[in-house]
Amino acid sequence: MTTTSVKPPTPPAGEAPPRSRWGLWAQANFRKLWIGETTSGLGTAVGNVALALVAVVTLEASPFMVGLLTASAWVPWLFLGLFAGAWVDRWPRLKVMLVCDLLLLLLFGSVPVAAWLDLLTMAHLVLVALLAGAVKVFLSTANSAVLPTLVAKRDLLEANVKLRSGDAAAEIAGPGLAGLISQAFGAVSGLLADALTYLVAAFCVGTIDADEKPPAVSERRGILREIGEGVRFLTRDPYLRTLASFAAVGNLGLNGIQAVQMIFLVRTVGVTPGGVGAVFAAVSLGGLAGATLAGRIARRFGTARGLLLCELVGAPFILLLPMAGERLPLAVSAAAWSVAVCGVIAGNVIAGSFYQAYCPPEMIGRIRASASTVNFSAIPVGALLGGWLGGVLGARTTLWIMASVLLSAGVVLLLSPLRGLRSFPERPATPSS
Repeated sequence: MTTTSVKPPTPPAGEAPPRSRWGLWAQANFRKLWIGETTSGLGTAVGNVALALVAVVTLEASPFMVGLLTASAWVPWLFLGLFAGAWVDRWPRLKVMLVCDLLLLLLFGSVPVAAWLDLLTMAHLVLVALLAGAVKVFLSTANSAVLPTLVAKRDLLEANVKLRSGDAAAEIAGPGLAGLISQAFGAVSGLLADALTYLVAAFCVGTIDADEKPPAVSERRGILREIGEGVRFLTRDPYLRTLASFAAVGNLGLNGIQAVQMIFLVRTVGVTPGGVGAVFAAVSLGGLAGATLAGRIARRFGTARGLLLCELVGAPFILLLPMAGERLPLAVSAAAWSVAVCGVIAGNVIAGSFYQAYCPPEMIGRIRASASTVNFSAIPVGALLGGWLGGVLGARTTLWIMASVLLSAGVVLLLSPLRGLRSFPERPATPSS
């Protein structure tokens, strides 16, 4: 296990140091990572709500434009994802994260400045979402790849549970805070808060003391060859291939829902900006529960079976969301929405821990980026499709359609080799030839 003396964990074949009774909280590096990630997660939760409110309330955007705004944040994965994975495997990952946090500070800080100068337009919002999305391609890839450097392999599930629990807690506080800020100071002020949290994250990442050893220049091969190694590892492995496909279908449905959820709540159900924050905070309780329960689910049922349970038991509750304000009170639909989110987040924690334990450390950036390119590329498609359907069929009907797409992701798992497993397999940390 890593200590503040900063050497990476011993390879799995070696003896791991004894655990502290405080677990990962005893490690300064992990505490810094957790504080930085949780703080920026709080800002992101505030910023996501604030950005949508600026578009819907301040700029009176159409459903398609809201979908375009959502899609813009994810389109960069189509063009940068594979290259980012190869580059992140070449560079010190903590430095990549530091630079990305500072760039996001500047990008999101530009929105309130433009608003105060009366220069804010939808084009500006879309451009910021697009550029921030490009930065987050590198940030997300580096973030996923750096964790095995900071904690021992046996602690990866605990680390992911703690990190995702922090994110989930931030997602609970963030929407409510965004609603209060928007009600009191205007929606653009929420984006200023988002920007400042990246400054905190940059400080925390910059003070992590870890001995990263990217490959020497002489050891590098052509960028396309390195990308190909990551793609081949993913496509040849039945488990990783299944998880990437499952996530792509799930993201298609989830982001079709997200494209119209703000319009549905504000214009169809009649929720105020402050009420929107309260709804999202309540829904995020499910995320916190899912992150907290993921470890217990994995230990009780096994990692593979636990993922199946999360998808097949939790996700169907999303079908109660389109009934809000018509067949069901909003509170009931929000509670069901929260249960669905619980299943999604618990499954994400289990799957993410498997990637980090299963993939060779020297290739994890490329493998994760290859998988992310597949599943994140479905996000802009889902967002644009949801926005288009929202304009043609209305928000409520769109929610029915996209909730059904989300549930179909379970079919991918049921048709895969995971169906017969209790737990995911282990693989020696050596790249396949």
